[in-house]
Amino acid sequence: MWYLLILYVYVEKGFGEDVGLLKTFSVTDIGKKRKLNQDYIFSSDRKIGNLSNVFIVADGMGGHNAGDYASRYTVDTMVEEIEKSFEQSPVKILENAIKLANRNLREKAAENPSLFGMGTTVVACTVIGRYLQVANVGDSRLYVINDKITQITRDHSLVEEMVRMGGIDRETARSHLDKNIITRAIGATETVDIDFFTVELNRGDIVLMCSDGLTNMLEDEEIRMIVSGQRDIIEKAQKLVVAANNNGGKDNIAVILIEPFADEPTRDGGLND
Repeated sequence: MWYLLILYVYVEKGFGEDVGLLKTFSVTDIGKKRKLNQDYIFSSDRKIGNLSNVFIVADGMGGHNAGDYASRYTVDTMVEEIEKSFEQSPVKILENAIKLANRNLREKAAENPSLFGMGTTVVACTVIGRYLQVANVGDSRLYVINDKITQITRDHSLVEEMVRMGGIDRETARSHLDKNIITRAIGATETVDIDFFTVELNRGDIVLMCSDGLTNMLEDEEIRMIVSGQRDIIEKAQKLVVAANNNGGKDNIAVILIEPFADEPTRDGGLND
């Protein structure tokens, strides 16, 4: 399923920086092997509560329909809470929304045996002037791409813990049998531990948010080359999905691309897309 959202909006000034023009495109795909799409995305430029824009990727897990329910319910709950929030701090707004989604999802699972054990990853961000505020739980990722690719989020997974402790190297981790075991998820425990990141954005940067259906199929450098090799943001996203499917498409694929300063000159002197 393709979601087209090309947004030409002026983002409110934040952290004392200049305003930029923001463009984005979002897509989910069921992949080659799954019968159900448990990835769910939300991408909006409109002012929601005190946030000028909101972008969320969730990758659900659980039995039949449970993962689909978990990702959709989590995102919908977060958006509703963000809209109602009186908080001014983007970190606090995202934190409260994620914590409420965690509590409510656990209550839903307790009420319905068919939903027992469900959970979801979540990575969320908002662009505030020249800064990006990010929150994540699980192994869905956010990257910043320019002439290199930088993973901003940190995977909450068993193999990532093994890599950090020196038990295995990064290459071994990609094909490890336990690579899909995550150590944090919305709905998994009574309290949820959230990572937050603040990133200063620069001219020419592209933000990529995605589920592991993309990153398990493509190396980071492959992702960078695909994103950098197309001028049109729609083509960038579509080619990422095609490449992931061509490499096996073993899981659902979710992609959100954001160009924060689409009206500013790039390094080669032209305008972004």
